[in-house]
Amino acid sequence: MTTELPASTRVDRWVWAVRLTRTRALAAAACRAGHIRVNGDRAKPATPVRVGDEVRVRSEGVERVVEVARIIEKRVGAGVATECLVDRTPPPPPPVEVPGGAVRDRGAGRPTKRERRQIQQLRGH
Repeated sequence: MTTELPASTRVDRWVWAVRLTRTRALAAAACRAGHIRVNGDRAKPATPVRVGDEVRVRSEGVERVVEVARIIEKRVGAGVATECLVDRTPPPPPPVEVPGGAVRDRGAGRPTKRERRQIQQLRGH
């Protein structure tokens, strides 16, 4: 008996199956809130996805950009889930390094006027 893979499936089901959300209800809620886009368009939970479609999922302030590599409808293990998508998420920008302030001994009191000017000069004011 051969099991044929479907040509398309609902976006909320696919996002849940490949472990981009914890539950299918959260995937559907993300669709209704506009946090999931398929090929650049806002997706409703029943929007069909096919192999080659670009899916953007925004959660917790981070946007994941993935391409559908295989259609699945049931939740699978993490190893199998990575085979069903191609992660095209750009790397995060490098952290901005902020110069440290003046180091004072603990309990040394308030900075003097001269020290305050030096602190402001270090901060670029």
